[in-house]
Amino acid sequence: MTVSAFLEARPAELEVILAEPDQSFRWYEHDYPYALARWNHHPEYEIHLIRQGSGRLLAGDYVGPFAAGHVALIGPDLPHDWIGDLPPDQVIAGRDVVIQFTGDWLRALSALAPELGTYLLLLERARRGLEFSGETARQAAELIEAIGQARGAARLLTLFQLLGRLAEAPASEVMVLASACYAPALDARSAARVHQAFDYLLSELTEDIRLPEIARRVGMSEAGFSRFFKKVTGHGFIELARKLRIQRACRLLMQAELSIATICFAVGYSNLSNFNRHFRNEMQQTPSEYRRGLLEARRQVGEGGRG
Repeated sequence: MTVSAFLEARPAELEVILAEPDQSFRWYEHDYPYALARWNHHPEYEIHLIRQGSGRLLAGDYVGPFAAGHVALIGPDLPHDWIGDLPPDQVIAGRDVVIQFTGDWLRALSALAPELGTYLLLLERARRGLEFSGETARQAAELIEAIGQARGAARLLTLFQLLGRLAEAPASEVMVLASACYAPALDARSAARVHQAFDYLLSELTEDIRLPEIARRVGMSEAGFSRFFKKVTGHGFIELARKLRIQRACRLLMQAELSIATICFAVGYSNLSNFNRHFRNEMQQTPSEYRRGLLEARRQVGEGGRG
């Protein structure tokens, strides 16, 4: 059996992606092997850079080689995996750099800023996956790395530079990956369970979240659901609930008229000290420090506008 036939016989697993509370898209790097580096799919677009190493890229029904400097753009729900050529027990530190963002986010921005409309053509082409080479790949790799060092608006502007560079790539430096007739085999049952769990989480964030209740709803035992959810998403169920609550708190902290105690209760905490502790563990600062940072950033922007 060929590699692609083997993977088609095994449905791609759903990957759940969360950006940081103060970010509109996700940038991260990881070693290889890595627990979530597997035959998977997700509704987000993914830009992927291989810093070092070699192996085979699988994207839909495409199988082809990759090496250091490889850059690809994977469309929504296109199964993919970068399988490295490694002897057992060897690890390549920081092999992969990954950017993930939703198409809806970019389409909404394009409705407000028509200049971004050229990116929508790139998104449409990326549904089958695109691999870039030559000068396009070299410049794209530099911009991908730069995003990891950027903060605030500079981070977003660098992403726009990257998308613009990919959109303008000459035909000789772009290869479409999956065939036009490719239809992915996705694990629909697992995806449905994860979406049901997320619906429960988001509707109950201000209440007492109960693991037995969601396990019952998806027809699994508590232990079975906990293992399943951790395997699919990379997060424990209660851990993810805490992350989502802190994300919501970060957004509420932008509203200066709300007290921290009010925000604490609004995101489902009944104890202010627990809220402060969880917030600090997640954001590496207290809610008060986070709010001061927001106010300072706004002040600097205001002073810059008056200059």
